[in-house]
Amino acid sequence: MKKTVVFDLGGVLIDWNPRYLYRDLFEQEKEMEDFLANICTNEWNELQDAGRSLEEATEVLCTHFPEYDSLIRQYYGQWQRMLKGPIPGTVNILSTLKENQYRLLALTNWSNETFPVALELYDFLHWFEGILVSGKEKMKKPDPAIFNLLIRRYGLNPAETIYIDDSAKNVQAAIRAGFDTVHFRDPEDLLAGLADRGVMVGLGAH
Repeated sequence: MKKTVVFDLGGVLIDWNPRYLYRDLFEQEKEMEDFLANICTNEWNELQDAGRSLEEATEVLCTHFPEYDSLIRQYYGQWQRMLKGPIPGTVNILSTLKENQYRLLALTNWSNETFPVALELYDFLHWFEGILVSGKEKMKKPDPAIFNLLIRRYGLNPAETIYIDDSAKNVQAAIRAGFDTVHFRDPEDLLAGLADRGVMVGLGAH
């Protein structure tokens, strides 16, 4: 029976989206989407998840796109407004796992500079035995190295560990590292995926 569960955080336990901020800064949805697709892109943000400083990241973009200087600086200047809050159904599942004494770990792509804000905001992050933060380690999912680090640091047997992530490419990387995986779509689907693996059978949705 699997007794260790590893959670991704953003998109699984925490609802984060830059649109929560930028919808208030753009008059037109299309302009906002163009900005996020071409200026403050996911690829740009992921470099901070891999350890680049927020200051360097901001200055690089402002130099390339001076006409967007103010909007670029809002990305990390008002970063907390991108956090809508916990995803309650998943937090309920995490709570039940904790009550049933499962070993709980997290592996997250997150800037080491912004992660302390999340730690302060969300008590449930302190339920984990350990959280491996990509920005601190200067490597990120889906790099196999970060999964290998997780295995070594916490002495995991991947075949006896369930890994949960909303990113298909990260799930595939976890499979290649030997983990049993659940591709997260919503809390109800996660509940079913865990039940299929003999975890929390009979647990009702909160």
